[in-house]
Amino acid sequence: MFKLVLISALAALAAASPFTPRLDGRIVGGEAAEIEEYPYQLSLQYYGKHICGASIISKYFAVTAAHCTNGSPAESLAVRAASSIKGYGGQLIQVKSVLQNPKFDSYSLDFDITVLELTEPFVFGSNAQPIDLPQVNQETPGGSEAVVSGWGAIIEGGNSPSMLQAVHVDIISQEDCRVAYGENDVTDRMICAGVNGGGKDACQGDSGGPLVVNGQLVGIVSWGYGCARPESPGVYSSVANMRDYITENAGV
Repeated sequence: MFKLVLISALAALAAASPFTPRLDGRIVGGEAAEIEEYPYQLSLQYYGKHICGASIISKYFAVTAAHCTNGSPAESLAVRAASSIKGYGGQLIQVKSVLQNPKFDSYSLDFDITVLELTEPFVFGSNAQPIDLPQVNQETPGGSEAVVSGWGAIIEGGNSPSMLQAVHVDIISQEDCRVAYGENDVTDRMICAGVNGGGKDACQGDSGGPLVVNGQLVGIVSWGYGCARPESPGVYSSVANMRDYITENAGV
């Protein structure tokens, strides 16, 4: 099957790396949202430009996708919290350490997770709060309602909006996701979500952002074929199956 490759801004700037992601997420089929609705949402910025999403997990730590940080030094990265607008307002905090999973595979996007340590703490309030995390290996049943948010483009190949967007999707079982993509392409470190018939999805510019079920961060936007295509659900890094890595590096 043909794999559509959509290179993120970070990949273009770090072209020397072996990074070849199959999707860089964008919100399709959603609606504008205020940061107070999703106060854990972050914009990950590369030299001042939005490249990916991320999520607050504690006062000094955030989590994103490894393909968003691959090849980038900490000094090139910052996160913007507490703002519905990706390029203005809120709290802009420099990244201190990029704790990328050493098992990350830039081709398969297995182990696609990075913990970010920050130089100063988030100031918590109604527009900035940590997201709860699932327990180790906690299962999220197929059919569970989820929400994914970010500043990615609203149509495949389109531009990225300034205002935060969010869309509701459903968790898809591993079995059904492997039917869509192949038995070996969807690993145990991945979780899938979408809707019947397509039309709602995460895609370019949303990579690294949150997939949330019942107030818990169950997934991190990772890859897929195109955006919101029928029979091609979004694939996310499974937080529950890499929970140990978060605890080891962030203490939460």
